[in-house]
Amino acid sequence: MGRRLGQHFLRGRSYLERIARAVAAWNPPVVIEIGAGAGELTAFLLPQAPRVIAIELDPRLAAELRRRFAAQANLTVIESDILATDLGQWGRAVVAGNLPYYITSPVIEKVLRLGPLLIGAVFLVQREVAERLTAAPGRREYGLLTVATQLAADVEILFSVPRTAFAPPPKVDSAVVRLTPHSRSAALDREGFLEFARLCFRHKRKTLRNNLAAVYGHAAGQLPEGSRRAEELSVEELIAVWARLRR
Repeated sequence: MGRRLGQHFLRGRSYLERIARAVAAWNPPVVIEIGAGAGELTAFLLPQAPRVIAIELDPRLAAELRRRFAAQANLTVIESDILATDLGQWGRAVVAGNLPYYITSPVIEKVLRLGPLLIGAVFLVQREVAERLTAAPGRREYGLLTVATQLAADVEILFSVPRTAFAPPPKVDSAVVRLTPHSRSAALDREGFLEFARLCFRHKRKTLRNNLAAVYGHAAGQLPEGSRRAEELSVEELIAVWARLRR
């Protein structure tokens, strides 16, 4: 099932150790591992926290996790779809995992919605996704995913992972990213702003004025930034535009 779910399992020991060290740097009380598979990363996470929650959708892999780590009292295996799982039930936690490409965006958004319960996150993602998460305004990679992520966290690429470190090997290289939550927009209506951001990026090559006109009408045409594209504005600038249009 793993291949069908878009998973490519990391086998390189040195990369697994580096991910675990990045998680351990927060001294977490709980680690939530997304897509634990057969436990390659789990084995390195278990010594790093008093409790590890391994979430795995595939019932065969979940059974393998329980068998392999039967003697580990600090491991709880949850057989569940990550997008249907209440991640807040375990309190403050660090979240880690190898994210399948097709659910990367919704998983990251779900994790960021933990708010103050999120200590930090370390994710293995496709290199292309890592570049989108860390992109600066004006870069081709900068888009809605960038804004939604950087709205809540500082993002950095820790290291690259070649396709040869996986089984089966994917067609692209990957990278490990670290998300460190910040409180710079803590008072913001996150959902309201993201609805606005979706409008801004709806047609990426169009100007803000054109993308916003259907909802904000004449006010969109009066924006000083109206002739610019959303990809040219920082998160802070987009927040400022949204605030002016809401007056």
